[in-house]
Order: sequence, then structure tokens, then C-alpha cells
Amino acid sequence: MNWISDYVRPRIRSLIAKQDVPENLWEKCGSCGQMIFHRELEANLRVCTNCGHHMRIGAERRLKLLFDGGEYQTIELPETPADPLKFRDRERYSDRLKKARSKTGHQDAILVAHGTIGGHKAVVACFDFGFMGGSMGIAVGEALLAASRLAVLQEAALIAVPASGGARMQEGILSLMQLPRSVIAVEEVKEAGLPYLVLLTDPTTGGVSASFAMLGDIQISEPGAVIGFAGQRVIEETIRESLPEGFQRAEYLRDHGMIDMVVERKDLNATIGKLLSLLTATAPLAEVVPLDVTKAAGEPSGETLDELEPASPQAGAGVGDPASGDPETESRGA
Repeated sequence: MNWISDYVRPRIRSLIAKQDVPENLWEKCGSCGQMIFHRELEANLRVCTNCGHHMRIGAERRLKLLFDGGEYQTIELPETPADPLKFRDRERYSDRLKKARSKTGHQDAILVAHGTIGGHKAVVACFDFGFMGGSMGIAVGEALLAASRLAVLQEAALIAVPASGGARMQEGILSLMQLPRSVIAVEEVKEAGLPYLVLLTDPTTGGVSASFAMLGDIQISEPGAVIGFAGQRVIEETIRESLPEGFQRAEYLRDHGMIDMVVERKDLNATIGKLLSLLTATAPLAEVVPLDVTKAAGEPSGETLDELEPASPQAGAGVGDPASGDPETESRGA
């Protein structure tokens, strides 16, 4: 046995390799198992180039993707009690908070920022799953209220981006109280006549999905995101049945009417910008271009209101007909 060639040289090579080659050059896709070069993965917005799996990203990266030109301003969030119940399991809750803050650089599991999306003013409340699983406690409830009031003040749309495992158990009933408080935040925006959109990301579960996360005027999701209340295993053990394939995934919820659309990460800014244009449109009715089917049928062109003959009240007036004069029906058709 030649100990120089069999032991010394491999040992030297391993030491040199450890110094020259970083360990994070490649990352494994959690869906298909493909090894992806980290620069290629970052350039593709952390979406697997092989199967299209959308990996989780941090709150700052998310905000840069959503806002025009990646430019936004965060706001200082209200101070809240750090450990109201003096909770302790395997370690103190206060120690857990210190570790999470050191790891993420955030005070809690949410960031609130404002800027423009598609040229429209928007306030975004974005969760960071890296901070204790994005769990919702008192600080998150206060942040959502602050975001809604900022949106009302700026007459801007509010966009919530949940990525959470649910309510924070270390705060007990105080965390559950944030469910109705988050609903109040949403209602303040809607009462002001402003759009409220929700971008569901992986995962959106527990108390978050049972409150503000499912109240959007339009519900958007990234592909493959897990969305639900209880976990799949808990449901199967409760009902003693196997769940269908793809259950609680974004595409399954879209196909069953729970969300409106599934949008790839690279298209989120453009898609949300178009939605805000539609929801905030104030163009007068005379400028709306009708469908061409009226011209094909030999009817007036309808390009101006003067060309349209008023409909006879006796002709086809009834429930759900604009000619009936029902103000609720007319407001929906406007």
C-alpha cells in the first residue's frame, strides 16, 4: 500500500477543493430532484429550469419582483409585546424571536412596502416564511392594519402576499385574535372603494387561509403553491379516505373555483398591473368600445351614446334586465 498516493494526495485534493469550490454552487430541486447551477437558478427567479417548480423566496426578493423597477419603500411597523405569555417549550419564545431576527434581519414575519405596480399606486404586505414559518402573531396583525390604513391614506391598492403556516402558537389566543383583526383591515380597504388583491404563495395554510388570505377581490397564486387549512395527512386521517391527486395545490383550487388564476413568477408584475388597470378604470361609458357583433347584426355602431336608441320599458323588462330600472342591476353592468 502506497500511503502517499492512497491517503496523502486525496487528502490534499479534498482540502484544496473545499477552499476553491463553494458548497452552494448547485441546488437540488425539491420537486424533480434536478441539480441546478445556482447562477442559473437565480437568473430564472428561483424557478426550476427542468420542471418549473417555484421555490420559496424571501420577502425582499418578492417585493423587488412585484414593484416597478424593483423600487419600493418599506414602512416602520408598530411596536408590539415581544413575549406576552412568557411562553417556553424546548426553548424560550424570546430566544426564538432573537434567532429569527438575526437570521432574516426582520423584526417579524411580515414587511409592508409601497410603490407602484404597472404605474398604479400599491401597498404590499409580504410575508417571510423564513421567520418562524411566516406565522401570524400580534406583530403581523398590527402590520396588516398599518398596511390597510396606508393604502386608504394613499388611495392605493392593497396586495397581501401570504407565505405562512398559520397562527403563531407561542402567542396562544392572542395570535388567534389576529384573524378577525386582519379581516377588519381588509374591510377598511374595501369600504374605501380600493382594490384588494391576494397573491397566494407556498405555503398558505392555517389561520392565514381562514382569514384575510381568501378575501381578495381577485385571488392569484403561483404554480404549485400549497393552499389550505388543515394538512393533507390530518384530513385523510379524519375522513378515512385518500384525497385526490394535486389536492390543496394551486391548480386544483383554480379548477374548483377557489382561486381565480395561477400566474408564473416572471409574469406577476405585468399581470397585477393589468388587473389594477381594470379595477381602477374610470373611463366614461362613451369611451368604451363595444363588441363588433352589433355591426355584423346590422345594429347601430354604438360608438357614441347618441347613436343608441333608448329601450322601451315594455320590451323585455324584468328581473336582471337593465331595462327594468333595477339600480343594483345597472350598477353591476356599469
